[in-house]
Amino acid sequence: MKLLIAFLAGLLMSVGMAISKMIDPQKVLAFLDLSGDWDPSLALVMAGALAVYSVGYRLFIHKPAPLFDKQFYLPTARYIDKPLLIGAAVFGLGWGMVGYCPGPAISALSSGSSGTLGFVLAMVAGWFVARKLKIS
Repeated sequence: MKLLIAFLAGLLMSVGMAISKMIDPQKVLAFLDLSGDWDPSLALVMAGALAVYSVGYRLFIHKPAPLFDKQFYLPTARYIDKPLLIGAAVFGLGWGMVGYCPGPAISALSSGSSGTLGFVLAMVAGWFVARKLKIS
């Protein structure tokens, strides 16, 4: 049942990203281009997602456990460290250079674009390198 719920949640997120065009690198780059032809529409998508998450968090965080698991898995780190800063910098550079971040890139694999495939392969390779170097 947990696998089905995870699949449905991922499918819902992927469909939402496709509808909002977050899987279109040109739209994302236009959102990030504040000095050029700025497209603020993704800010509305992000605000909507944050609103839904905030309500859900407040409704369920006081429960002893989620519906389909034995406990909540919340972040425990309360400080800014070197791995966080390096990861944020790499994430920001990747997002700004090609217009993808991990979730939308995986969703965009369905487009069949060789650029998207290259980005996802580089992202996965980066995960392995970071683990090998114990960066994260």
